[in-house]
Amino acid sequence: MNPGDEQAYPDYGDTGHTRTRLPDTDPYGGAPRRAPRRSSSRSLATVVGVVILLIAAIAFANRDDNSSADGSTARTDKPTTAPTAASGTQPVDTKSAGVPTGYAHTEQGAQSAATNYAVALGSTGMFKKGSRNTLLQILYTREAAARLEGPMDQAYSTDFLAKMGLDAAGNPPKGNTFVSRVVPVGTTVQQYTDNDAKVAVWYLGLIGMAGTTSTDPVTSSWKTWTFDLQWSDGDWKIVSDTQKDGPAPVPGDDKAATSDEISKAIEEYGGFTYAR
Repeated sequence: MNPGDEQAYPDYGDTGHTRTRLPDTDPYGGAPRRAPRRSSSRSLATVVGVVILLIAAIAFANRDDNSSADGSTARTDKPTTAPTAASGTQPVDTKSAGVPTGYAHTEQGAQSAATNYAVALGSTGMFKKGSRNTLLQILYTREAAARLEGPMDQAYSTDFLAKMGLDAAGNPPKGNTFVSRVVPVGTTVQQYTDNDAKVAVWYLGLIGMAGTTSTDPVTSSWKTWTFDLQWSDGDWKIVSDTQKDGPAPVPGDDKAATSDEISKAIEEYGGFTYAR
């Protein structure tokens, strides 16, 4: 699944085309950027990647093989093309633990569910045991949630949290802001029937620690998160999910913000509820 499949999505490898402009002084310690920064980022990416593969493998190995009652399948062989623009329809009018729930039993409902679920699974809530288990119960089928709780707790171990700069409870050091966000760009329906759907969400991920003592500044990455959904208990629920890198656009010539600017932005700018 994730820690957020990794909950954090990133892969911080070099693209070979980066043109990021850094501030005159490094916002994460006051020293100029050096080669060790890349090494630290790659180490973080490795840890995060292991978590993604672990959870995805567990979910895939135990996923249900859903088909129609007569044994036939109504799945399509190719993704359904849809306009990027939202339909304007409000996805739901209810929330559970802050996550929109109760989607329409339609393709658009499945897309809205997958998109909002990606946002929830890419949040900082996944790094804390209590909120993580709550999200599992809300977003996944009962079977998948029960199956994933133990492996997820192991994936978000004390050692893993420490590598992310967090304490054993998932809290950042005093004076620092831990950032983990998923910003969806678009979705596509790869398969759909009345009982299940496969929806891919293309998104921009943000992760890192904003603070004067941080050695891993907030960075961005592009990923595609694919969800196998099932209509269960009157809503779309996740059976399994996987992630892959890209597609990533060519980086722009943007000047990197300071740690204070990032922290302030995270506090001031809330997230969205997404709908098709």
